[in-house]
Amino acid sequence: LRLREEIQKKMVAEVARSESEQLKRFEELMELKQRQEHQAMRDMMDREAKESIGRQEKLKEEHRHRVKVINLRLREAAQQRLRQAELERQRQVEGRERLRNLNSIQEEILQLNQQLDPSTQSKKDAPLASLSSLSTRGNQLCSQVSEVVRRTTEGEFPSVEDIGVAERALQDMRALIQLMQLEVARFQEKKKQEEEQEQKNQKQVELQVQPEAQKAEVELAQAKAQKKGLQGSAKDGTLKWYKELEEKAEQYAQAFQDLSRPANPQTKKLRQELQKAATIPVGQITSQTGSQVKDIYEKIDQLLSGQPLVLEGRSVSTSLHPQGQKFTFYKLAEKFVKQGEEEVASHFEAAFPIAAVASGIWEQHPEVGELLLAHLYRKCPYVVPHYPGMKKGMTVEDYRKVLGYRDDSFGVEDDESFMKRMSGVIRLYAAIMQQKWPYSSKPGVSRLDAVFCILAPSILFSFNVLNAFQPPPHGLNHGWRWLAQMLNMEPVSGITATLIFEFLEASRSDLDRSSDQFWRHGLSHQTQTVHRGKHLAPRNKPAEGSSAPMHQLL
Repeated sequence: LRLREEIQKKMVAEVARSESEQLKRFEELMELKQRQEHQAMRDMMDREAKESIGRQEKLKEEHRHRVKVINLRLREAAQQRLRQAELERQRQVEGRERLRNLNSIQEEILQLNQQLDPSTQSKKDAPLASLSSLSTRGNQLCSQVSEVVRRTTEGEFPSVEDIGVAERALQDMRALIQLMQLEVARFQEKKKQEEEQEQKNQKQVELQVQPEAQKAEVELAQAKAQKKGLQGSAKDGTLKWYKELEEKAEQYAQAFQDLSRPANPQTKKLRQELQKAATIPVGQITSQTGSQVKDIYEKIDQLLSGQPLVLEGRSVSTSLHPQGQKFTFYKLAEKFVKQGEEEVASHFEAAFPIAAVASGIWEQHPEVGELLLAHLYRKCPYVVPHYPGMKKGMTVEDYRKVLGYRDDSFGVEDDESFMKRMSGVIRLYAAIMQQKWPYSSKPGVSRLDAVFCILAPSILFSFNVLNAFQPPPHGLNHGWRWLAQMLNMEPVSGITATLIFEFLEASRSDLDRSSDQFWRHGLSHQTQTVHRGKHLAPRNKPAEGSSAPMHQLL
């Protein structure tokens, strides 16, 4: 029994322990379930919180999107209103601009239409019969534009089509004006041709009568001159010398035909370079040249001597062509005379620097001097002196060309221009007869004189200094010969007195050395020369004022 009690106690204790352990396990299980429920509750609450936050964020995002869309729509609406306002403003501006264009087109069309009105034209200026149809068409175009303008007066701006109609009408109106101007030009041209033909016929009649009158006048003047003991032309020796120079110049020109008419580009280029080398230094001689004259002379002498001359960075020499020297001589002499016509005619004081260089070149190269005289006589035959006669069948224009008048696209030059050129030529001729190159190496020039001219270039062209030298190559004795023959020949109205005055004015200093002889000779001819100049019928210039230069001098 005790054993059973002990066993039962053990079993009860064992059961109690087991039950106690089960109770503990149950309690632990209950705690675990409670914790799990709490954890599940927290997880559920967290999920719900997250979902709530997500829904809130989504709602916020949707709200922001709706706000953004609304703002965008508001901006678009505002921009649309601005665009509409700008379009309306632009439409107003374009409409007003089209309206102004339409008004200006209408104004121009009305003004052009007035030009088409036959009442504004005279019968002498335009063919009125052909302008009536143009005027009718112009009125139709004005009506078209007026119809367009009438529609705009109702408060609407003209459309682009309206402007197109008005512009086409304006173009048609301008075409009508051009057609009218063409008709008027044709009419006036035809009328001008008729007037020119009438003048030409009248001039031909006058020219047919004029040579006979001039011939009778010349014969009468020659008869009077013979009665008074005057010569009708220069002496035979002078004319022979003049013709010899003319023939020599012609032969010289024939001698360089290959160079004057080059067959290949190289020869043509050489001709241009030689001509520049000969003419440019002479063109640089002016009244202000001063001490540069010596450098210019040395360049020209270097070229004529066959030595190379640097011009514009290129070397040129007359030895590059067999005819180069003759060509250069000819062009140089021609340029000297041209300077007399142009530079000396405008600035008389330039005659002496040019003459000094010409005398120096003449002294070293006599052929240049002969060609210079030939060109002088060709430009002004009065320098010989020689009065070419008017040949039978020769017109007045041709005769004036023989006397030295220039002929260009505008016709034969007038007397004033001719007198001015001849004054320059005769002054250059007078200066050449007085000037001696002061740096000459030939006998007759003292070293002291040369040094004096070098140290005092401003008086290089002074007569007192030059008188100490040898006579020039073409001395003043030729001047006395020319003056004596001019005074012994029947004067030509205007030109004789002018040339004598210019010659004596340029030669005054050297002539003063023989003043007694000069003044006796001049005074003996004063009365009869002036008297003849007054009563001589004009050949080249009206007799009025023809003796004024002679009165001024004497």
